Amino acid sequence: MLEEMRIRGLGVIEDATLEFAPGLTVVTGETGAGKTMVVSGLALLLGERADAGVVRTGLARASIEGRLRLPEHAPALHRAVEAGAEVDEDGTLIVARTVAAEGRSRAHLGGRAVPVGVLGELADDLLALHGQSGQLALLRPAEQRAALDRYAGPAVAELLGGYRAAFAAWRELAADLDDRLARSRERRQEADLLRHGLAEIAEVDPQPAEDVELDAQSRRLANVDALRVAAETAHEALAGDAATEAVDAGTLIGAARRAIAATEDDELAGLHQRLGEAATLLADVSAELGGYLDRLDADPARLAAVEERRAALKTLTRKYAEDVDAVLAWAKQAAERLDELDTSDETLAELARRRDTARAETAAVGAKLTKARTAAARRFATAVTAELAGLAMPDASIELTVTPRPVEAGAMSVLIDDHEVGAGQDGLDEVAIALVPHRGAPARPLQRAASGGELSRVMLAVEVVFADADPVPTMVFDEVDAGVGGQAAVEVGRRLAMLAVDHQVIVVTHLPQVAAYADRHLVVDKDRSGSVTRSGVRAVAESERARELARMLAGLADSELGRAHAEELLATAAADKTPPKKPKKTARSQQRSN
Repeated sequence: MLEEMRIRGLGVIEDATLEFAPGLTVVTGETGAGKTMVVSGLALLLGERADAGVVRTGLARASIEGRLRLPEHAPALHRAVEAGAEVDEDGTLIVARTVAAEGRSRAHLGGRAVPVGVLGELADDLLALHGQSGQLALLRPAEQRAALDRYAGPAVAELLGGYRAAFAAWRELAADLDDRLARSRERRQEADLLRHGLAEIAEVDPQPAEDVELDAQSRRLANVDALRVAAETAHEALAGDAATEAVDAGTLIGAARRAIAATEDDELAGLHQRLGEAATLLADVSAELGGYLDRLDADPARLAAVEERRAALKTLTRKYAEDVDAVLAWAKQAAERLDELDTSDETLAELARRRDTARAETAAVGAKLTKARTAAARRFATAVTAELAGLAMPDASIELTVTPRPVEAGAMSVLIDDHEVGAGQDGLDEVAIALVPHRGAPARPLQRAASGGELSRVMLAVEVVFADADPVPTMVFDEVDAGVGGQAAVEVGRRLAMLAVDHQVIVVTHLPQVAAYADRHLVVDKDRSGSVTRSGVRAVAESERARELARMLAGLADSELGRAHAEELLATAAADKTPPKKPKKTARSQQRSN
């Protein structure tokens, strides 16, 4: 439940705190006072997209804070804790949203910064916002189908998910097959080029990093004389030369070790050990140099073979990639692409079989979805019609039809009971809401059958039916009573009050007949300071409610006639909200019953 919301710097509202209550809370005020900003604040707490234009002129940012009280096992509470939120000791959760004048938006949940999307996830389980924009959207056929699916609940949602998966698989297979057939010549040409490249690479059979190894071998073979001189010079310096009787490094180190060994100095003894290590290292290097010289034979034939192999690899790297490893990667991708380009009769036949199987699966799941929607449509129409009776339209009724989707040229279709039916992302059905305004009248599409006031009542009835099927605890209605007046307005207030028995209901309204049913009445006031409008929100005390309703009725808060009418409205609302008492049995009736 939403307990409190503070708005600062949002549109005309400079700083206002709204305290909500269980049951029905109404928000009223003069035109332009800022009632819309109250709804905007709630929408921002829902995680809706922020618009920098709502920030009050002259301020750096707008901020909205809300305090929620959630049951211990509420899914929204668990999601908040997962996001790092801290719940206050009294069991409440603080939600905050700021919008900077330059457009940046930030969200906080339980004292922790969170992505704005997390607020939207919480809102799905906490609060539903119903407004005039939703009414207009519901006039569109696609929205009517979505509304029916929403009303139908998890059963249809599961079928719709299965249908969409089957439809996506069918569409992908059909597109693949169509592409292969339509572009067979281009595909064959591309496939021929790929096969030629793969054959050329296979003939050379390059190995990973082979070009790097061959480059090193080529340099060594081409410079064998210089390498031999360098290695022999180094070897003679370490091991000596018998022909010249030159003293080698090993002999000199041996003389140095013997000179030190003749002493008994501890420091020189340490150096004696290090000289021994040096002698061992020099002997190892000398041996390796000797082995290197043994292997370093001039081999013109080997050099020619290396250069020939390098030339073959360079042919590949000039055509396909910058080095051998990249050539091998190209070959792998080319082989995969060849599989995609396959236009053989066997491949096309297999693709056609899989496409037809996917089409049949789509048709089967779509038929189940149609059946579930049709059953839900009957329940939905019955429920909305019953609501209309309670909204001063006793002779009106709603029809919700689920009809096969028409087949369009070039579009996808399936066979249902030997009849071709159009198939789309959302199923095989067209859904339409029609209104029968009175007995004997024909059913007509909602957007053409209802007047402004009737449309508002129909939409309110639809919203109420949605609310009954919606598990969220808080419902927000933004002037869904527009165009309604007189006795119909009283019925709207009565129905919202009934809805508030099981939900927290927040209503932004201009109707005193609706406001009379409030458990808490909030007024958005405005004053003018220079050229800037400042609005605040105050709760109307019970003793002041008649005066506020009189202002809403006649524009004159102190009009005696207006106050009398307002008090009559309050009395009617109070009587409607008081459950009837069971009659007490008299002594005579008690005896009669015995």
